[in-house]
Amino acid sequence: MGLMEEYKSKLVSANRAVKVIKSGDWVDYGSFCGQVRVLDKALAARKDELMDVQIWSCVNPYPTEVNTVDPQGESFVWNSWHVSGADRKIMKSGKPVYYSPVKYCEVPRYVRERIDPIDVSMMQVCPMDKHGYFNFGPQNTHNKAVCERAKVVIVEVNEKQPRALGGYEEAVHISEVDFIVEGENSPLAEIPQPPISDIDRSVAELIVADIGDGACIQIGIGSLANAVGMIIADSDLKDLGCHTEMLIDAYVFMHEAGKVTGTRKGIDPGKMVYTFALGTKMLYDFIDDNPKCAAYPVNYTNDPAISSLNDNLITVNLALEVDIYGQVCSESSGTRHISGTGGQLDFVLAGWRSRGGKSFICLPSANIGADGTLKSRIVPIITPGGIVTDPRTVADYIVTEYGKFAMKGKTVWQRAEGLINIAHPDVRDDLIKAAEAQNIWRKSNKIC
Repeated sequence: MGLMEEYKSKLVSANRAVKVIKSGDWVDYGSFCGQVRVLDKALAARKDELMDVQIWSCVNPYPTEVNTVDPQGESFVWNSWHVSGADRKIMKSGKPVYYSPVKYCEVPRYVRERIDPIDVSMMQVCPMDKHGYFNFGPQNTHNKAVCERAKVVIVEVNEKQPRALGGYEEAVHISEVDFIVEGENSPLAEIPQPPISDIDRSVAELIVADIGDGACIQIGIGSLANAVGMIIADSDLKDLGCHTEMLIDAYVFMHEAGKVTGTRKGIDPGKMVYTFALGTKMLYDFIDDNPKCAAYPVNYTNDPAISSLNDNLITVNLALEVDIYGQVCSESSGTRHISGTGGQLDFVLAGWRSRGGKSFICLPSANIGADGTLKSRIVPIITPGGIVTDPRTVADYIVTEYGKFAMKGKTVWQRAEGLINIAHPDVRDDLIKAAEAQNIWRKSNKIC
């Protein structure tokens, strides 16, 4: 049977495809902008027929019909490898979102060896190429592992998905697919570049000052990460590399400014390596069929043993709060879940492991409410119930708009002094009192 004959034999409607799903099944919904759309609607229409269908998601970017029609989670249970803004809206409406704590580089192995068997895999893909492959688009992550583990594989074709060249494990062959559904060719979710504040710019300038020619850059999401990229684009730096978990618009600006050549990378020279991308159409157009970009599974991009083979790896990630011992919380506010560990811990480890590398955890010194109330983000202890994303033994540079402090090798009293020095001036006296009460303050400590 030829490829087109096989394609036609597996082509079905979304309603027909989701008939394979039974009560109690585990169903993977795809990741990032590869999450299914028409299949989601078709499955939601079966709400009254099904109970306790367990759905896996990862950074859900879209409104989801299964959650809209089932606000109590009786028919469809929403499980996430990393909670998104859309997921937080689901949680706010009262439906649980069950997070799976992960070290992101390990997720493909979790899928292959540890989680309950996946009964049905559903994900958006690019149109089939002449060799019979459906490219996953700009969300490689753990998709191939899901396809290998699933009993039934359904692909939802979207002509708007950019074809993301590998790397490896960036596609699934038609011979591995059970059903093909042609989707609505909806544009991918766009994440506009957030505006850069004065604080973002101050923090970013402190980081960029520590970046030299030939460094390899990993930056995360948010206005502060965007600020780092835009300052690099306007700098005199040259021959930078890209080895990152997430590709964002800022990398396009750095590349177009001639800053990212990748010529000095230890591995994948010349390539912009990533496992998923989220940004605007500009980013997706840049990725499409671009041999400069290489999409790898997350057990390659995020494994510290691999990423740290790039010398002078600079990793930049964000935190919600840091305590005066150096513990970093980046995923919850007390017990209120916000996001997830993601790849932060992976790249904090990699930054230290890389020869000449550095890892930076960044945050504004404080939040200031509309009424002028100031809440410090350098705190005596992590808010009770808060999740420690980076242990104090692992985190290194902490950066606020008041400075940066390297914690590796420092005693608890040195850490308290260094971190209080970069806290907001209005809270430093209170932090000193807390440090004294916790017996990690010496009379010889100095405050700027």
